[in-house]
Amino acid sequence: MAEQPVIDLTNQFLIAMPDMADPNFGGTVVFIAEHSPKGALGLVINRPMEIDLATLFERIDLKLEIAPLASSPVFFGGPVQMDRGFVLHEPAGDWNSTVTVGNEIGLTSSKDVLEAVASGSGPRRMLVTLGYAGWGPGQLEEEISRNAWLTVPASTELIFDTPVEQRFAAAFRLLGIDPAFLASSAGHA
Repeated sequence: MAEQPVIDLTNQFLIAMPDMADPNFGGTVVFIAEHSPKGALGLVINRPMEIDLATLFERIDLKLEIAPLASSPVFFGGPVQMDRGFVLHEPAGDWNSTVTVGNEIGLTSSKDVLEAVASGSGPRRMLVTLGYAGWGPGQLEEEISRNAWLTVPASTELIFDTPVEQRFAAAFRLLGIDPAFLASSAGHA
């Protein structure tokens, strides 16, 4: 059997096709932070949870008093390690465990970035998730080959500036597609 061509989806969005059956990923946009032959790691960027940043900070014994940030939602990042926080931020900065994605974005899973946010010296823009989405070797490529996902280069504006409820449609627009025209099954006359 021929080997699959190697693709690198780092710093790309995965956009769930409208007929995605997996309840964890239906209607989602996933930012891929790492993709290698070992697998992929991404964060869902358009599924806010019932918890806000102030509540999350209290749970980890930090006080967040920066008013606009305190009420920001924490996002469902994916079904893996739901008890662990991940911070997608710009600029990438230099925290204890930061993976730099592209030239602008950092993904940090260490508490020091949140401590900096609490003290007012954190990254300029951020999105905080609980959990992440993970794929084993070849798994993501297989899902893409079955048309479960569309891919498009990531946009920091979509991650940090686009209202949450508009991110799914905005990701499709990056491809020049209106999601309303994507039917889950073809009709017959």
